[in-house]
Amino acid sequence: MNRRTWAPRGETPVQRAWDRYDRLSVIGAVALSPTRRQISTPFQIHDQNIRTGAVLDFLKQLRRHFRRPLVICWDRWSVHRAAARKLAATRPANIDIEWLPAYALELNPVEPRWSHTKFGTLANFVPNDTRHLKRSVRSALSKQSHGHRLKQSFFKTAQLNL
Repeated sequence: MNRRTWAPRGETPVQRAWDRYDRLSVIGAVALSPTRRQISTPFQIHDQNIRTGAVLDFLKQLRRHFRRPLVICWDRWSVHRAAARKLAATRPANIDIEWLPAYALELNPVEPRWSHTKFGTLANFVPNDTRHLKRSVRSALSKQSHGHRLKQSFFKTAQLNL
């Protein structure tokens, strides 16, 4: 993502970028432990678009990691709805799904996380190739797991009390 930057007067900054159709997709969560008030930010990076199977695999990873009942708050993305239908068919123990209102990005604490990564940490970043992008995205998202105040800000931006 391009952002404004400083440059000497009369010298327009130029970013050289490769123009390809490769992509990365990231699935992630902002998880709050209600008893310990700890926030964690797990994520997975995929080399293709996120599909229902990837969402279900991510939920399995969350269940193994947290080992507690999960309340998943999802937006109404079609992949989330498809995953919810598959979950309803298997009736997994300890997973409840709550739906966010349609078009309510401001209520989703994951959205400020993506914005911070794209428009903050990786603003004006031009990768050499997809592997370079993947390493940089992984590094940027991993650093978020260390800053408790940053993780709290994801909930505050979504106007959710901790």
